[in-house]
Amino acid sequence: MKGSENLIVNGSGSYPGGHYDKISIRGEGTIVNDVECDSFHVYGTSEAAENVTAGSVKVYGEAEVNGDMEVQETLVMGTMMVGGKAYLKKMKILGLLEVGDKLTGDEAIIKGSIAVNGDVEYETFDSSGSFEIKGLLTADIIKIALRFGESAAEEIGGGKITVKKRKNSLLPFGKEVGSLTAKIIEGDEIFLENTKADIVRGIMVTIGSGCQIGSVEYSQEFIQNSHSTVKLSKKI
Repeated sequence: MKGSENLIVNGSGSYPGGHYDKISIRGEGTIVNDVECDSFHVYGTSEAAENVTAGSVKVYGEAEVNGDMEVQETLVMGTMMVGGKAYLKKMKILGLLEVGDKLTGDEAIIKGSIAVNGDVEYETFDSSGSFEIKGLLTADIIKIALRFGESAAEEIGGGKITVKKRKNSLLPFGKEVGSLTAKIIEGDEIFLENTKADIVRGIMVTIGSGCQIGSVEYSQEFIQNSHSTVKLSKKI
């Protein structure tokens, strides 16, 4: 590193943790201890054996963090795997993100795919990709555009929840739209399409086309599309 506080990896090797201004990995790099940095850019393959704290993370190749991760701004074009908890304040996922525990932050934009073993908690959650969440997905504003694949969460809770099918212009001959599955969906204002859920509970609930719902509980308004199935609806 020649006395600087940057870590530039063009070949392969293992490097100590600590604090760096900039980390850039174009080859294969392993960081063996906790690391803090202002920016962490991965063009090749990187592994962090412990925890990562960073201002900005950009992954164009493959990044693996065995511990926890805390980042202010995250862009994933390739693949990123976090073994523990991840606090990604502002994240944009165009590739694949996998998290072994809880995922939290302020703003999530998903155009690729995420898989999370725990809960997901954001202020705004905007997905036009796909997700698999083993726990609770919660956000003030949840916008889900079902373009492809199957998205699923154990439970979904929020203020305004909008789930709409959207044709995938990139796959004109394939399956046109995706689907969403959850056991419970609970919010203030809910609009659903192509959704399968056991219970939907809200103040104003609109069940659009392509839904299979066990029961709807609402306090003000309930609208149902004729191309959906709702076994039971009741005003509470």
